[in-house]
Amino acid sequence: QVQLVESGGGLVQPGESLRLSCTGSLNDFSIYTVGWFRQAPGKQREQVATISSGGRTNYPDSVEGRFTISRDNAKNAVNLQMNSLKPEDTAVYYCYAGRMRSSYWGQGTQVTVSS
Repeated sequence: QVQLVESGGGLVQPGESLRLSCTGSLNDFSIYTVGWFRQAPGKQREQVATISSGGRTNYPDSVEGRFTISRDNAKNAVNLQMNSLKPEDTAVYYCYAGRMRSSYWGQGTQVTVSS
């Protein structure tokens, strides 16, 4: 059974940083597009950052320049460095891995940005 396990969430003040990590039990992790999505209360889940098997990254305007995604295929890991956090970044963050018709999700980790 495929598992994606997130870590690194928590409570921070506006302007501070957090680093999220996710490790997966996928075989051939390197061929998957992996990334992070988030869901705030009362809102739909939205993409935060993705990185393809070839290393191409994609960010929405809301996090461009503040968040950086990276992957370590040797460790089956994907990381999200979040800087200059804002209260509107508060959400549950989910790790994702997808390829063709297969997609997998982690259980989520809470990120709260509040003074």
